Amino acid sequence: MADPRLARLADVLLDHSCRIQSGEKLLIEAFDLPTEELVCLLVEKAAAKGAIPLVQWRNNRILRSLYRSSSSTGMQLTGELDQSVMAKMNAYIGIRGAENSNEFADVPGTQMEQVQKHIWKPVHLDIRVPKTKWVVLRYPTPSFAQAANMSSEAFEDFFFDVCTADYEQMARNQAPLKQRMEALDEVRIVGPGTDLTFRKKGIPVIACFGERNIPDGEVFTAPIRDSVNGVITYNAGSRYQGTVFEGIRFEFTDGRITKAECRGKTDRLNEILDSDEGARYIGEWAIGCNNRIQHPMLDTLFDEKIGGSLHFTPGNAYETADNGNRSQVHWDLVLIQTPEYGGGEIYFDGELIRKDGLFLPEDLQPLNAGLTS
Repeated sequence: MADPRLARLADVLLDHSCRIQSGEKLLIEAFDLPTEELVCLLVEKAAAKGAIPLVQWRNNRILRSLYRSSSSTGMQLTGELDQSVMAKMNAYIGIRGAENSNEFADVPGTQMEQVQKHIWKPVHLDIRVPKTKWVVLRYPTPSFAQAANMSSEAFEDFFFDVCTADYEQMARNQAPLKQRMEALDEVRIVGPGTDLTFRKKGIPVIACFGERNIPDGEVFTAPIRDSVNGVITYNAGSRYQGTVFEGIRFEFTDGRITKAECRGKTDRLNEILDSDEGARYIGEWAIGCNNRIQHPMLDTLFDEKIGGSLHFTPGNAYETADNGNRSQVHWDLVLIQTPEYGGGEIYFDGELIRKDGLFLPEDLQPLNAGLTS
């Protein structure tokens, strides 16, 4: 018998996230899924709405061989093929499972840079993100449950609870924070190993409630590109291009990361930041406010939404909240400020807005629901 939670998730993806309409072309891209059930549901439900679903079924072991072996010319041809497909789409749903979350760990950094340059940036950053209705999500697998330190059954329950949240209520709760972020100019972030200032006046603010990421729960903007000064130390590990990084610390001068280090992999960290000029500048700043997610699990789509967190992202800025920074890198790195992770404060124009993960102003109190200090 089909899991009714998958049908509910398919409805959220089609009706809330992508708002699929008759005649629209929808690309469903699936990576390493243990079962085809969700993809079949999406195909059938989209077709019933009069849309035109297309499917790309991907395998990460095959992609590993491709990434390790392909020449720059091969990468470019792959990117051009994917660009030709993406350019025809009205909507995109990307679903990622993982038999092995570290499948790309031994792909040389120079090869991963070619992937970013010829595939990821031209297909996703340049076409999919600004020109389609898109949503991306993970799929519950045993390796994902292991990363979350949960049993497979418990993780599935957690996954479906988080991913099929009341996104309309989430939008209402985020609205006052969005208004405050739109009005502010100077931000200060303080915590263990962190004392950072920047300005953001004039840059749009976007509230996220299930229209692009599942799960969701963040409000994002970007700093003025050359205004960032100080130091930040991230306390959530991050898996990027198949490698896990811990204890990342950045020092900034006039917007640029002038010193970057982490535990054991500082050379690889700087190799990524030297991919292009924009990789050493920040393209996004966001406040996480999904209180159903309280601990990191080495998955960006979940970790960047953690209640009481923020992420400060080296690399490409989104056109919807644009500070002009362009890069093939977009790396959401997370700092959690709840007491369990060391605490911390966020100030808006000198006013203490959040302390130890909890918002202080009265109009932001609904964002604290479910999160205790």
